[in-house]
Amino acid sequence: MKRVLVTGAAGFLGSHLCDRFIAEGYHVIGMDNLITGNIKNLEHLFPLKNFEFHHHDVSKFVHVAGNLDYILHFASPASPIDYLKIPIQTLKVGSLGTHNLLGLALAKNARMLIASTSEVYGDPLVHPQTEEYWGNVNPVGPRGVYDEAKRFQEAITMAYHTYHHLETRIVRIFNTYGPRMRLDDGRVLPAFIGQALRGEDLTAFGDGSQTRSFCYVSDLVDGIYRLLLSDYAQPVNIGNPDEITINDFAQEILKLTGSKSKVIYTPLPTDDPKQRRPDITKAKEILGWSPKVSRSEGLKLTLEYFKKVI
Repeated sequence: MKRVLVTGAAGFLGSHLCDRFIAEGYHVIGMDNLITGNIKNLEHLFPLKNFEFHHHDVSKFVHVAGNLDYILHFASPASPIDYLKIPIQTLKVGSLGTHNLLGLALAKNARMLIASTSEVYGDPLVHPQTEEYWGNVNPVGPRGVYDEAKRFQEAITMAYHTYHHLETRIVRIFNTYGPRMRLDDGRVLPAFIGQALRGEDLTAFGDGSQTRSFCYVSDLVDGIYRLLLSDYAQPVNIGNPDEITINDFAQEILKLTGSKSKVIYTPLPTDDPKQRRPDITKAKEILGWSPKVSRSEGLKLTLEYFKKVI
């Protein structure tokens, strides 16, 4: 049985990755320090013989007994409300944490995939964003702690790939949603759904003309799984190119929830991206991947989850 280590396992994406690898017949080692993750996301896996959980901060030395075939590094705060609250930990998990896990991968001769992000493109001047675009990032702005941690993470991963010939993969993740997101994580989708379900006004940043492209979590996990098992070491965008303005998205949420709430506007946060849309040509050609779940279908599934936890 192949063994895989998933860091950030108790988080939104990490827990879904654990599910996928369990379903594929792997022995899964989940690791999380539970700063932003929730152990409830993994409780259904605890009775299984081929799942184990380690409560650990990967910014400190990481030891895993036995062989390892794959490492997926998904440990990191992932929304502005989190990484603005714990900026230094965010930088450390992207730098020290990545370094520790690359060292572990080298020692175990394991293939390592890192979770990078569309935030490496910053507030983009190129649209849609291709993997060749170097980005427009403010390194000393409030979002820089996350953006630069991920950019460094990519750089050190490629250094291990070229210098040590380590098998590495880099996924650049665009806006993703689905069950197990936190209602209070500050991202627009859970914020809007939570506000609509509570009968509160929906708060949009700026004038609501900025765009996002939302990918359902099962599609994202499938893309990540395909990338891990591929022979491609350069970064690959995984996301849904179906772009929508925040204003139009707010109306979709109001209609879906049947809410009579209004949309109100608050100032745009510093360095908030105006546009987000992935170019997924590489994912299609190299991985044979494209998103399958429509936004209307994915939102219904996500709403059912949030109704249970609100």
